[in-house]
Amino acid sequence: MRSMMNHTAVTDFIILGFSAFTDVRLPIFFFLFFVYLATLIGNGAVVYIVHTDLALHSPMYFFLCNLSILETIYSSVTMPKILANLLSKEKKISFLGCAFQMFFFLSLGTTECLLLAVMAFDRFTAICRPLYYSLVMSAQNCCRLSAFSWLSGALLSMGQTMFIFSLPYCGPNVIDHFFCDIPPVLKLACSETYLNEIAIFSVCVAILLTPFLLIIGSYTRILSTLLKMTYVDNRGKAYSTCVSHLTSVTLFYGTASFMYLRPRSLYSLDVDRFLALFYSVVTPMLNPLIYSLRNQEVKASFFRILTRVHMLCKK
Repeated sequence: MRSMMNHTAVTDFIILGFSAFTDVRLPIFFFLFFVYLATLIGNGAVVYIVHTDLALHSPMYFFLCNLSILETIYSSVTMPKILANLLSKEKKISFLGCAFQMFFFLSLGTTECLLLAVMAFDRFTAICRPLYYSLVMSAQNCCRLSAFSWLSGALLSMGQTMFIFSLPYCGPNVIDHFFCDIPPVLKLACSETYLNEIAIFSVCVAILLTPFLLIIGSYTRILSTLLKMTYVDNRGKAYSTCVSHLTSVTLFYGTASFMYLRPRSLYSLDVDRFLALFYSVVTPMLNPLIYSLRNQEVKASFFRILTRVHMLCKK
C-alpha cells in the first residue's frame, strides 16, 4: 500500500459527508447512531440465536450466520467514521486509511454477492434435490463455500483497490461523499480515468452479474419444483424461506447494480450518495428483520431464549 503514495501529492482526503446539513447535524447523528446500534444488535442476535440453538445448526442457518457477521463488519467499515465526521470539524481521512476503507467495503460487498448466491444454491439443493442435500451441503462443503466467498471477496477487491489508488492524486482532495467509494475517489485522480473506469466496470459486471445469474437460475428451478408440490405445509415453509432470501437479494442487488452498472451519462452525485447510504447503512439493519419476521424457526428459537432468560430472572 505504501508504494501507492510514491507518485501522489495527496496525503489525506477530506470527506464532506453531511457538511451541507449543518443545521440538522445532531438529528442526523442520532438517527444514524440508532440505525447502527440496531444493526449491531439485530445481527448479533441472529448470530447468538443460531449459535445457541441446536435446532438451527443446519446449512441454511450457517450461511445466515455468515451473512449477519458480514453485515456487522460491513456497517462498521463506514458508520464509525461517518458518525465521527458529524461531530468533528476536521473531516480528514489519510490516503492509506481511505484505501483500506475502500478495500474492506468492496471486499465485504463482493463476499455478500457470493454468499447470497451460495444461499440460493442451498435452497435449490434442499427443495429440488432433497435426497442429495446432506451429501452436497455437508459441514465440510459448507465451510468450503463460506471460505471461498470470503477469500474471493478479499482477493478481487484487493486488485480493484490497488488499481484505483495506484493512480496519481495531486489535488483537489475533497471527497463529496460519506466514505471512500469508487466513483467519488476516481473523480479526484489527476490522470485520464476512462480506461480505468471501463476496467472497473467490467470487474463490477462480473462480480454482480455472475452470482445474480446463479440466483435467478436457482430460483427458476425452485419455483418450478414448488408449483409441483402437493403438500401445502411443505410448500408454505419453502416459500417463506425463499421469499426472505429474495427480498434480501432484491435490496442488495437493486441498489448495488444501479450504483455501479449504470452508464456514466446517468451518474448523479445526489442519487449516488443516497444509494450508497442505503445499501451500506439501511440494508445491514433490515436483513435480520427480513429473515426473522418470516422465519418461524428463528422466531420460535427467539421466544425459547426469552423464556429461559425470564425463568432465570425469576429464580
